[in-house]
Amino acid sequence: MRLSGWLLVAGWLAVGTGCGGTARSQNAEGVKLYQQGNYLGAVNQFQQALAKQPGNADCFYNLGATYHQQAKLFSRPADMATAEQYYHLCLARNPNHEACQRALAVLLVEENRQADAVAQLQTWARSQPGNPNPHIELARLAQEHGDVREAENQLVDALAVDPNNPRALVALASLREQAGDQTQALANYSRALAIDPAQPMVAARVATIQGAAPDPRTATLPPPTPPPVPPAAMPAPPGFPAR
Repeated sequence: MRLSGWLLVAGWLAVGTGCGGTARSQNAEGVKLYQQGNYLGAVNQFQQALAKQPGNADCFYNLGATYHQQAKLFSRPADMATAEQYYHLCLARNPNHEACQRALAVLLVEENRQADAVAQLQTWARSQPGNPNPHIELARLAQEHGDVREAENQLVDALAVDPNNPRALVALASLREQAGDQTQALANYSRALAIDPAQPMVAARVATIQGAAPDPRTATLPPPTPPPVPPAAMPAPPGFPAR
């Protein structure tokens, strides 16, 4: 799926935030089973955890993510519909559940419902004006549709909310690099790297851009232009002795 670059794919499970005691243990066990590819066992554990913590948003999200993964692996439309239902149940309990917001947007795009994905992310952005992440996801959708200007606008909005957001800085740098603005791309990449040094791919981009540009510390001046060669002396006119 092309959107996995910025939009997180389903499968990033929550290990029982808000769950207590046995429910938390069952949720954690479900995550482990999911990671092993035992989706039926994972669903069973998440449902048991939900029975002990009715309405827990993480349990709803984990169930949605599991059905979402099954739908993609086994091409089962019914599982995709079930995943969407669980995502909506999660967001009804916790509209600020970021992993679920992203996963639902991914699902809608996979279902060729891009307009619904945009509307959902816009609603998320309006409900959380202090959160840059909805703008980052909207930027990705805009780029996927070839609207680079709107993508850049959304990333600028994200940085207006959080000027030190590494994801937004890297995304904006990537757009500017593709547009040929190496100077601004380098500035954005470098700033993102200063905020979060643990980004090897960003460090590689910085090195690549810096390697393509001349280093002013080592650059040498071009050789001086030689003075023009004077024209050869004209011969003396006839009848005059040469000096």
